[in-house]
Amino acid sequence: MKVLFDTNVVLDVLLDRKPHVDASLALMTQVEQKKIKGYLCANSVTTLDYLITKTLNRTQAKHTIKNLLSLFSIAPVNESTLRIALDLDFSDFEDAVLYQSAVDAGINAIVTRNGRDFKKAKLPIYSPQELLSLNRVVLCKS
Repeated sequence: MKVLFDTNVVLDVLLDRKPHVDASLALMTQVEQKKIKGYLCANSVTTLDYLITKTLNRTQAKHTIKNLLSLFSIAPVNESTLRIALDLDFSDFEDAVLYQSAVDAGINAIVTRNGRDFKKAKLPIYSPQELLSLNRVVLCKS
């Protein structure tokens, strides 16, 4: 299954955001174990870099981005993606770009903690807990 990870799911892990970190980490572990083919939207990578640099520091951000690039494939964003996203009936342009990037890359689903932002999506949208249940992954509480 090819799954595009929304920025918030990755940030849950990187910033150890409770109570969301457990489910998000379990999914990223599934990517690492190649049970899920994980993708990030190209613009999510730049957003993650900015937020990590702001929260931690530039050196840590570069290290983290390198690790993410070795773990995830990247769903590209190009002019066509942006033009189509502009015409989608999404309330947030960033979410529309992420969604259209997933469609363009042939991705099967999106995992996000903000499912309400993807009400108009035609792809399946899962919360981390829903995707774990779907994949019958056991989530261990930390």
